[in-house]
Amino acid sequence: MSDQPPLGIIEGFYGPLWSWEERRQVVQSLAPSGYRNYWYAPKGDAFLRRKWSEPHPAELADELAGFARFCAEHGVSFGIGLSPFEVFNNFDDSAKTALASKLAAFDELGVSNLAILFDDMTSDTPDLAARQADILHWVADRSRADTLTVCPSYYSDDPVLDRVFGQRPDHYLEDLGRRLDSSVQVFWTGEEVCSREVSPGHLQRVSESLQRKPVLWDNYPVNDGDRMSQHLHLRAFTGRPAANAAHLSGHAINPALQPVLTTIPAMTLSMSYAQGPSYQYGQAFRQAAEQVLGQELAGQLSADLLVLQDAGLNRISAERRESLTRCYSGFDHPAAREIVKWLSGVYQVTDEMVQTQ
Repeated sequence: MSDQPPLGIIEGFYGPLWSWEERRQVVQSLAPSGYRNYWYAPKGDAFLRRKWSEPHPAELADELAGFARFCAEHGVSFGIGLSPFEVFNNFDDSAKTALASKLAAFDELGVSNLAILFDDMTSDTPDLAARQADILHWVADRSRADTLTVCPSYYSDDPVLDRVFGQRPDHYLEDLGRRLDSSVQVFWTGEEVCSREVSPGHLQRVSESLQRKPVLWDNYPVNDGDRMSQHLHLRAFTGRPAANAAHLSGHAINPALQPVLTTIPAMTLSMSYAQGPSYQYGQAFRQAAEQVLGQELAGQLSADLLVLQDAGLNRISAERRESLTRCYSGFDHPAAREIVKWLSGVYQVTDEMVQTQ
């Protein structure tokens, strides 16, 4: 068995936003499993992304402050992920003034874990790593957050990032790691954006490039995007051996759009680290599902797993969808209601949403 790295939630998905009550329920459910960090960074919050230079409206700021207090009461460090959209292309006085104001507002909210997210942006800056490192150090000098974490522009080996956002600069990761102060943490998703497996060998190589152990930004069980939102990601974690713990400074998951259902796989990650080579993903799923759903609903979910996770909405006939809707409507449980909403298309994430959020 291996020591468990600090676990966390990164609410970093595209699509419909969780409610504040749903966020509180997720924290309350997962804190006992070792989830000690929560980064609020939904793509749907425009004031963290496209409108990052504008202050959060007073009502939303009050909700954030209240949620920060709730997290603290449950032993969870509250964080925010800010995506200062393409600021590295023109970090001028205007951008600095806006960013300083945002950081001061975060301090007032009680943000202890600050993340600056440079992912999913196009760069025309030649010395990208140096510019981003300079911005991170500028931020560190003006924030009272306990920890500072960056998501690089190229946060995976996956060539899809180069196709969509332009060819990554040579030695980008090594240059970023060399220039960043050792106190700054770095998010990394693995060999793929949505990695099917993350191995100790891979993490060792990334650690050497960054000159620090990364925080794994794990894109499971997230199910945003046009294709993935057609599926419910429910199964237990696989492909994340407990031996990874020696090569990580943290392991944070990007959750599914369904807040209650996402706690099922989330709990199994903690089991995987605790049980090491003895971990069995099927057994772990059943244990977590019964804990979250109760025995009867967990049994029904297990019976429908092939349809809900593997087939997906596009391959479910109208008759089967109607049958499933009747079945889950018969359960008085928030997870069952999430399944019914998914069956009706409420959680569909379109390409337009991804491009505009």
